[in-house]
Amino acid sequence: MFDTIAEYGHEKIVYCYEPDVNLRAIIGVHSTALGPAVGGCRMRKYATDEEALFDVMRLSRGMSLKNAAANLGVGGGKSVIIADPFTEKTPELLIAFAEAIESLGGIYWTAEDVGMSVDDLNLICRHTKYAMGGTENPYGLGDPSLPTAYGAFLGIKAGAEIKMGITDLSGVKVALQGVGNVGTQLCGLLTKAGADVTVTDVNTARVENAVKEYGVKAVAPDDIYDVDCDIFTPAAFGGSINENTIPRLTAKLVVGPANNQLLKDSDAVLLAKRDIYFIPDFIVSCGGVTMGTAEMFHLTYDEAFKKIEIVTSNVHEVDQIARTRGITTNEAALEMSWGRIRATKAAKKTAK
Repeated sequence: MFDTIAEYGHEKIVYCYEPDVNLRAIIGVHSTALGPAVGGCRMRKYATDEEALFDVMRLSRGMSLKNAAANLGVGGGKSVIIADPFTEKTPELLIAFAEAIESLGGIYWTAEDVGMSVDDLNLICRHTKYAMGGTENPYGLGDPSLPTAYGAFLGIKAGAEIKMGITDLSGVKVALQGVGNVGTQLCGLLTKAGADVTVTDVNTARVENAVKEYGVKAVAPDDIYDVDCDIFTPAAFGGSINENTIPRLTAKLVVGPANNQLLKDSDAVLLAKRDIYFIPDFIVSCGGVTMGTAEMFHLTYDEAFKKIEIVTSNVHEVDQIARTRGITTNEAALEMSWGRIRATKAAKKTAK
């Protein structure tokens, strides 16, 4: 386990266990170099504790990169609660989790993620001051789904301009993998822009809702990789872009809000070999955390939403680095984010 922590570069991994309320959770504090570690809490029934640890470590590292790219003035962290959000979530469990966060003294701030709701965050916020995303906090900006989708939408538009030479998404074929809270909002933005969208999700009710509300087409979950499309948009769980699925893609561009879309960094090379342009998730999926950190700095909704527009310039900056250096866009995005973290560390040392 310690070798894995060293590999990912975490500052702290915290295990939270309260048997009386069935709380089993892991908090990953990856980096506080830019400020307190910020990242949402995901509730999921993991098959094993090792799978949960792997998820929280990848996600928290991704938050460091995402928050640095978006210039949010915070570090990266993430947490997972190992439980079924539909059958095992209780107020007592959420309160115990909030108390665990409070005990860390502010090095980690939590927010909403998969399996959690605004109501859940409202409850958590009553028991720790180190949480964001609720509606009861006077500075709370509410559900982050639309802002997250908006960042991904801006990334799609910027990617389409770079790869396809277009600024209008009318008639562009998009395969959207996942229509949860964020995916549904993104589906709305894409169809409003005139895109021809095909969706999938393991939750059939969500698919039916998207078809009914937006008039999109739908396919079975595994068939989404074979859909004839211009853009493939992952908006579900990570690891869907890998050596098994990449050969099946017909898209010119892969970009979306799902975290950790590549199963391995080397998958970016496989995409490049097939001339599929890739925009890393941590460059475009900053909308939700941008709204969350705005609570910390007491920004208005409009002020925070405006900050999401950094996605467009970041996509073009990553493209420029990749072309100049002859490296993949994934390598270029990592270089940009780590560079901002190193610059801040250097500035702090100089100021002392």
